[in-house]
Amino acid sequence: MTVSAPLGISVGDPGGVGPEVALRAAATQCTQDRAVLFGDAAALASRAAELGIPQERVFMCREGDPFALPMGCIGLVDAGVPWTREALCHEPTRAGGDAQLAALNAAARASLAGHVRALVTAPMSKTAVHMAGHDFIGHTEHLARAAGLHDDDVTMMFLGPRLRVALATTHLSIAELPGSVTQRRVLRTIEHLAEALLRLRSNATAVPSIAVAGLNPHAGEGGMFGDEEVRAVGPAIQQALGVPPFIDGRVRLQGPLGAETAFRQAASGAVDGVVAMMHDQATIASKLLDWTFAVNVTWGLPIVRTSVDHGVAYDAASAHAADAQGMVSAIAMAQQLTR
Repeated sequence: MTVSAPLGISVGDPGGVGPEVALRAAATQCTQDRAVLFGDAAALASRAAELGIPQERVFMCREGDPFALPMGCIGLVDAGVPWTREALCHEPTRAGGDAQLAALNAAARASLAGHVRALVTAPMSKTAVHMAGHDFIGHTEHLARAAGLHDDDVTMMFLGPRLRVALATTHLSIAELPGSVTQRRVLRTIEHLAEALLRLRSNATAVPSIAVAGLNPHAGEGGMFGDEEVRAVGPAIQQALGVPPFIDGRVRLQGPLGAETAFRQAASGAVDGVVAMMHDQATIASKLLDWTFAVNVTWGLPIVRTSVDHGVAYDAASAHAADAQGMVSAIAMAQQLTR
């Protein structure tokens, strides 16, 4: 694999599993690559030594500089907020909220400047970030705004070995959903998932297929159980069918389907991807089918961004039982998308 800039990794909540899984995954997944971790550089160097990562593979780097690292090495960048004893508690804290947001912002700056070729993010605690007084909905929206985009310009996806699903809406209450499922949002999600499936196909002549799920039971039964499918989902599908890559046959499209039908087809391999209307409609299926192997990808950014599909896992961090497979998968997806 030919690489230029290294991968960038924000290590997430200091009190969660993020720092450990980021170091362990970078050490195993980047032997023929390079990675730069953003957080408390001194604390990360100490943690790397505890994990048995050879000292000669770890370099202290400075934010704002291009990262000229030898192959197989890990750079550490200080994001400017030290990890205090409070931040390292295995629970949401104000200090932890400040630290994890600083790490994300430093990594995002490096990504947008082209100093790293992709951004891989460890899990953050929204509660902790809010405790620290910051307005933070989630990685997806925060990175869109950092790139000068609107929240609706990007799509949250979970890409795994059995299921590849894209979300028309993300972090909303159930009460907000009916008015939030719009033709524009559904069309954007269809187009972004089509782009992802074309990018990831192993055979250049393969024709990926997408099933679009409805919001309501049985996809609304023609308006009997809600009008979102008639008002927004169906028109978005018809609009998509009139433009590439659908009109020229590079991607197949069907729907709106009842969500249970769409996900059953995906699980059986009958379709290659699903467009879901809401957060839990997608994540329940993804975590049942592809737990630790699914990767959260933000599509539509000017950078490649991937992440684990799990949370901060304070309990696992406290018990020293962190599982790095999710971060390994996220790094592997970033490598694949930037290859």
